[in-house]
Amino acid sequence: MELRQLRYLVRVIELGSISRAALDLDLVQSALSQQISRLESELSTRLLQRSPKGVTPTEAGLAFFREAQLVLRHAEQAARAAQHARLSGSVSVGMAPTTAAVLGLPLIRAMRERYPDVRLHMVESLSGHLTGMLNARQLDLAMLFNAQAGRRWSVMPLLEEKLFLIQSRRTLVGKPPARIRMAQLVGLPLILPTGVHGLRSTLDSAFARAKCKPMVVAEIDSLAMLMDAVDSGLGYTLQPWAAVSRFADAAQRFHLTEIADTLARRVNSLCSLSDDELSPAGLAARVVLADCATEAVRSGRWVGARLTGV
Repeated sequence: MELRQLRYLVRVIELGSISRAALDLDLVQSALSQQISRLESELSTRLLQRSPKGVTPTEAGLAFFREAQLVLRHAEQAARAAQHARLSGSVSVGMAPTTAAVLGLPLIRAMRERYPDVRLHMVESLSGHLTGMLNARQLDLAMLFNAQAGRRWSVMPLLEEKLFLIQSRRTLVGKPPARIRMAQLVGLPLILPTGVHGLRSTLDSAFARAKCKPMVVAEIDSLAMLMDAVDSGLGYTLQPWAAVSRFADAAQRFHLTEIADTLARRVNSLCSLSDDELSPAGLAARVVLADCATEAVRSGRWVGARLTGV
């Protein structure tokens, strides 16, 4: 016996007609009749007396009708109680601009759908700043790069991204290779973020392993300004694909060459305050953020990314 069958029977008796009840319930009349018949079969008794003028409840049907009304009323009360007790509060989440370009809107949508009473505070900043904010407990969660577990942090490596040499198409000469090694970047004018941020640390380590020194012509701690400089032909940059994901015409503006070095990858970790410091809203948001990242990679929306351990 299903709750919907009780609702169907109650509406049929209230309206005195299967056809009118079907219209009111937005059901096909035959489907509604079938559900009523299944209910009668399960109870092994006739609940409705059918006639050309409509339907009336039998004695058993009238007794069932009264009890079904009580059940439905209690079910509505239970639903209201659950809604009043649903998760609420606030949670602060930090993302670097590249990460926010891929995960920002999906996280906002998913939180609104799953936890509409939780107020989400989004912070977009470079990873070095987010690290400081998380340490200062100005954030509950943050997506950080190559993060090490802090004394009071929970760190969950989620995925890693390939890195690309990105240049303006207006500076292209001939046909560039599909892949390039770090050692081949010597002499190229590079525009990079400063050393306090996760991506720069990864790049410095990759250059050190390749035993070469990059030619950095500018350091810019703003993704938008950095990409504008590259778009204008002022230099090259080394970034994941996400750096160009906000450009609707990225394919016409930029050329991306994959970095071939195996260890030239950016690891993305979901970092948070420890479980005993996170509120229920924070714990829920952490699960939702991990789900959004997983979906973005598996669906192919996050180009050049793969889930850790996959």
